[in-house]
Amino acid sequence: MLTIYHNPRCKKSRETLQLIKEAEADVEVVDYLKEPLTEDEIYELLSKLNLPVDYLIRKNEELFKQQFKGKNLTEDEWVKVLAENPKLLERPIVVKDDEAILGRPPENVRKLL
Repeated sequence: MLTIYHNPRCKKSRETLQLIKEAEADVEVVDYLKEPLTEDEIYELLSKLNLPVDYLIRKNEELFKQQFKGKNLTEDEWVKVLAENPKLLERPIVVKDDEAILGRPPENVRKLL
């Protein structure tokens, strides 16, 4: 079973979900804008991705540019920012068991299929 943290308005997220469906994999779709992740869930994703929090921040978002660009925050502070501002979370993220990938490019999801 795969879980995709999905934004239906995002082209890359839609493309990644389509690849999963074409592979006929079981998938749970989580619209993280409607169901924001908790700080604990973000830490869990970071562990499964094996990436620093910096990789999960959408730096081209207007919100980031206006409120966070140039700020030197700790990992804990960034995780709190992401939990409070789900729009800043990089997408899509696909999880299978104890492993996760960023679906940028969407073909990355094939590693989990």
